[in-house]
Amino acid sequence: MPARRVVTGRSQEPRKRFAEELRKLRAERGDSLRRLGEVVGWDWSLFSKMEKGETLGGPEVVQALDTYYGTSGMLLVLWELALGDPTQFKERYRRYTALEAEAISLWHYAAYVLPGLLQTEAYARTLMESGGAFEGDELTRQVAARMGRRLLLEGDSAPTFRTILSETVLRTPLPVRAQWQEQLEHLLTAGDRRNITIQVVPHAAGLYALANTDVMFLKPTDGRTVAWVETAYSGEVVESTAAVDQLQHRYDVVRDLALSPADSRKLILRTLEEASCEPSI
Repeated sequence: MPARRVVTGRSQEPRKRFAEELRKLRAERGDSLRRLGEVVGWDWSLFSKMEKGETLGGPEVVQALDTYYGTSGMLLVLWELALGDPTQFKERYRRYTALEAEAISLWHYAAYVLPGLLQTEAYARTLMESGGAFEGDELTRQVAARMGRRLLLEGDSAPTFRTILSETVLRTPLPVRAQWQEQLEHLLTAGDRRNITIQVVPHAAGLYALANTDVMFLKPTDGRTVAWVETAYSGEVVESTAAVDQLQHRYDVVRDLALSPADSRKLILRTLEEASCEPSI
C-alpha cells in the first residue's frame, strides 16, 4: 500500500499539530498574544507557551479558545490527542505513559524524588538537566511533556492517586530556595484535592523493603494491576501477577509504616516553614 499523501503539510505529531493550529488560528484572526489574553481572559504568556509547544494548557483554557475561535470542539479533540501523545516521551517510557493515561487509579512509592505527576516545572527541569541528561530544546520538550502529564489528575473524571514519600524526598531540596518553597506549596495544594492522597514514611520507621525502589501501581479499565519499577537509569513495566502481588505486599507494609495523611501534611508544612526561614549569618 502506498504511503498516505500528506494534504495539509502540517505536523502529524499530535503535540506539534496542536501548537501549529493555535498559531494558525490566531494569525487568521490577526490577534497579538496580548490581545488574545485580554479577550479570552488568561495571561498572554500562557498562550505564548502553548503556541511554542512548551505547555498544553488545561481543559478550561482550551475550551475558552475553542469558543473564541468557533472551532466546534476541534481544539479540545487536538488537545486530548496531544495530552496522550506517546511520541513526546523517550521511547523507554512510552509503554508506561500509555498505561498511566488509561488508569482509573494509581498508587505510588517514592524513594528519592517526587513523582512526576506532582513535580513543579522547576523541580522537573532541575532533575532532568542534572548530569547532562537533557539540554537545549530537548530539555524544554521533556519538561513540557512532564507538565502535561499533571493534567491527568485534574477534572471530575481524574483517577485516584496515592503517593507515599520517603522522608528523604522532603529532605532533598532544590538548589534555589524559592523554587523549593514553590514545590512544597504545590504538594500541599495537591494534597487538598479529593482524588490525591499524600503520605510520608519518616526516617524513624527504620529500614523497609521498598526503601530503594520507586514503584507505581496502575489499574487500567480492564481491572488488572500492573507496576512500573524505576531507577535513575531505567524503568520496567511489571505485568506478571506473582511479581505484582509481591511488590503490592511490600507496598502495603510501607503504607502501614507511613504517617497518616493529616500528619504527613503537618510534616510537609514544617518542611516548608524551615525552607522559608532565612539562614542565619
